Amino acid sequence: MTGSFGSLNTALSALRYHQSVMDVASGNIANVATPGFTRRRVVGVSVGAPAQPAMWSRYDGHGDGVGIGSVDRLVDPLLDARARHEHGTQSYLDTRAAALGRVEASLGEPAGDGVSKALTEMRKAWHDLSNNPDSPAVRAQVIATSQTLVDAVAAQRRNVEAEESDQRMGLVVDLDETNALAVQLASTNEAITAARLSGNDPSSLQDVRDQVALRLADLTGGTATENGKGGLDVTVGGVSLVVGNQAGRLDATSGVNPDGTADGLPLVLAVTPPGGAPTTVTGLRGEVGGAAELLTTSLPAVRAGIQAVAQSLADAANAAHQAGFDASGAPGQPLFAVDPAAPGGPLVLLVTDPQDLAASGIGGGPNLDGGGATAMANALGAPEQDYQKFVTVLGRDVALSRRLAATQQNLTQQVDGAREELSGVNLDEETVTMMQSQRAYEAAARVMSTLDSVLDTLINRTGLVR
Repeated sequence: MTGSFGSLNTALSALRYHQSVMDVASGNIANVATPGFTRRRVVGVSVGAPAQPAMWSRYDGHGDGVGIGSVDRLVDPLLDARARHEHGTQSYLDTRAAALGRVEASLGEPAGDGVSKALTEMRKAWHDLSNNPDSPAVRAQVIATSQTLVDAVAAQRRNVEAEESDQRMGLVVDLDETNALAVQLASTNEAITAARLSGNDPSSLQDVRDQVALRLADLTGGTATENGKGGLDVTVGGVSLVVGNQAGRLDATSGVNPDGTADGLPLVLAVTPPGGAPTTVTGLRGEVGGAAELLTTSLPAVRAGIQAVAQSLADAANAAHQAGFDASGAPGQPLFAVDPAAPGGPLVLLVTDPQDLAASGIGGGPNLDGGGATAMANALGAPEQDYQKFVTVLGRDVALSRRLAATQQNLTQQVDGAREELSGVNLDEETVTMMQSQRAYEAAARVMSTLDSVLDTLINRTGLVR
């Protein structure tokens, strides 16, 4: 379009364009603290000659202004995918490190009232009995320290079982949240598709979409891919959880009841894709994967380690006790048993009568020999070493899990920092953008004022004769 009136339209397009730029910059500034907000940028396009001019005609204009090509979200899909991956790994490692750290703290070692202290007190009591084999008080003290040791082992097992119970309850909550987010993402995908078809701006819906996908990655380590309609499809363990506007489910098919209690079966997680049958998945990341690993591997290994220490203690103590003789001269009975099903187990004290303690090394009747008690005290050395090894291995595993989580935290922060540099709102940049658009708006207004003056001259003064 040429001519003075065409120039007015060119100036008007500049006014509209720069007004939109200032509006978008203002919106970015307003949402600087909004979680998940991605800054926008107005992309301008020059309005030039027609793409297909009429036959036998030639465009003689020199540019017809500026138009709004699009309002883009400043995102990098590859960087977003990397962030989801790193967040899933971070949640997995943090869940393991936190749980194992609580188990380690519950042992009460080395300075607390744990199994190590109880073993030491029991060994001292047997040494005292070797010096005073006929003392009822010393014999009662041996029974008391033995029961204290049984209680200390039981307390450690209860702590591990309590952590398992917490992890099962947390797993149920995480599964419910995962399924709710899957439904939300499916509905958001549908809304984005509808917005794009109707020509509306789907940027706010895409912000919600990215937040939901990131949270799903935190929970399950799921992989999200764009489906070509503006939405995200999510797979968990290689099985589709969200496809377009349809959502599946992630459930525990065994191992955990809906109320968070154990059903006595191995833990099995399965994804039911939209319109499909449940498919067992393994190797998940995120909080769900961390809880599953703890319930199937790490915590059962700790519980087995406690039981192994109890078995070692029972074997050594029983061998020494049965080699001695009690106060009546009869051979000693087994002192301990190992019963994982016992309420106060796995270590169970079998001898409760002080007179049944095999403190003597010589049979055949009552005597004041304390050889059996000395042998018993010496026999507790091997179980102490086994327990120290158990504590050392657990401490090593906890330290390793914490190092892995700390290393992953550095990587996650780097990826988040890169995303923030691209997608986060920088107040200085937005201020500069607003000032540039303000000056351009003023210049376009001045062009319009100039054209108005030109038209006034042409209309009101051209052809006047003085």
